[in-house]
Amino acid sequence: MKKTSILSLSLLTVMAGAAVAPALGVIQDNFRGADQLLIQLVISVPAVFIFIMSFLFPGLCRRFRSKTLVMIGLGMYIIGGCAAGLADNIWVVLAFRAVTGLGVGIIMPLSTGLLAFYYPPSEQDKLMGYSSAMNQMGGVLATLLAGFLAQISWRASFLVYLLGLVGIILCALFLPNDRISQATELPRSDTKRKGAGNAAEESEELRKRHPFIRYNRFIIAMFILMTAFFLYPSNFAIEVTADGIIPAKYIAVIMALMDLVAFFGGLLFVHVKKTVGRNTCFFAPLLFLIGYLALALNGGWIGAVIGSAFVGFANGAGIPFIISSASQTAGKKAVSTVMPLLSAALYMGQFLNPFIMSAVRAGLSGLIPSHLSYWFGVFVSVVFVIWSVRLWDRQ
Repeated sequence: MKKTSILSLSLLTVMAGAAVAPALGVIQDNFRGADQLLIQLVISVPAVFIFIMSFLFPGLCRRFRSKTLVMIGLGMYIIGGCAAGLADNIWVVLAFRAVTGLGVGIIMPLSTGLLAFYYPPSEQDKLMGYSSAMNQMGGVLATLLAGFLAQISWRASFLVYLLGLVGIILCALFLPNDRISQATELPRSDTKRKGAGNAAEESEELRKRHPFIRYNRFIIAMFILMTAFFLYPSNFAIEVTADGIIPAKYIAVIMALMDLVAFFGGLLFVHVKKTVGRNTCFFAPLLFLIGYLALALNGGWIGAVIGSAFVGFANGAGIPFIISSASQTAGKKAVSTVMPLLSAALYMGQFLNPFIMSAVRAGLSGLIPSHLSYWFGVFVSVVFVIWSVRLWDRQ
């Protein structure tokens, strides 16, 4: 039950900001005088505050124990998420969305970091795969539920965040309240060595100990993965509509298929790793590459279905690979060192994706007239393959 309570947190995290995306239309109708950018920020504001929380999280780990942190994060998630539906001003809505983001910023690193803290490396590949699968399932549940609630009222759509009650009940009953971070000290220098030279060595030692410097290969890999993946949900409907081959009513069905394949990608990750071995680092990047090539070269049903399936499986298997590799490298300290930075990279990849794509369109729209987002996905996938050389297991 402890394992179940930790995995329940993964239901709430990756799609936390986009959970109310199906209600954006009715939200815009309610706030007719608000700028369209402010309406779009309803989705993206949480990602900014998740990023901010990633830098505050290690300090919270030193002050609070595990269950206390989970309860604080889930409380902010539920209160901030649901209270946004009570507001009559778009700025108040955005303020509560910021609270939601801070809550997810606490929950996200715990959802994977506690698995690394409580369970040995031999179990972590399987558990990280389950965590990724729960991420995808949470996204499907939240999107469908928010879409149903939006038919009732734009305010009702924010009740989707009551899903956090499941995590509160399970964690209150079964999660231990352990201290997950201990203060670490640099090795004391030899007292015989004094002067500027010794200070420079201690400064270099401190620089090497900074989590970003030690784990940057995983953090940057997560950012590249999210940049590659979010090109799909951000642009698929636009590209399919422009092609005019697939009826609009089937777009959601194809995208739901992608989510389902991503779910199985997480479940099957441990089997993929056993089969591919130390070359697993190239598995997700190559699937992204195949998926975006299929989407770019064939604008019909075949390209859409095959490309969506490959992109979905790449996302479902790629996230647990990066997280499990980073957690096994960092050990029990992962929850307060590398996990917050992986969380920051994941959500920054989501948040910056539309801005990056806008810049690409501005620079290349004349050179690549059709399927530009897919071809950019091909480029990002190639970058991901090259970067994955740094993740290759040489042992």
